[in-house]
Amino acid sequence: MKPTIENESVPLRIDESGVVRIGRTRVLLDLVIEAFNSGVSAEEIADIYPSLQLAEVYYVIGYYLKHRRELDTYLQERARRAEEMRKLIQERNEQSGIKERLLSQRNGNDNSQ
Repeated sequence: MKPTIENESVPLRIDESGVVRIGRTRVLLDLVIEAFNSGVSAEEIADIYPSLQLAEVYYVIGYYLKHRRELDTYLQERARRAEEMRKLIQERNEQSGIKERLLSQRNGNDNSQ
């Protein structure tokens, strides 16, 4: 008896914000590929993200290996945007701290000494 070979699609989807997620989960492609590139096995990744099936992890890793250049470009862009956001949040936090100190000094409540 011959096996039935099914042509299955890779369990990746792009959500409404343009982020690639795995299957019907909220797990980011970024997280799985980062773990894989750090030496984490597919089995360990499936353990880390219990909403993923082991087969999905293997599909995603295989797709990544086949389309590495394209996906690395996507992942680098995501990392760049994340760094920009981190800097923006840090700047806002620093600015709010300055505002609080200035208001405190203006009101004569300088407790920074």
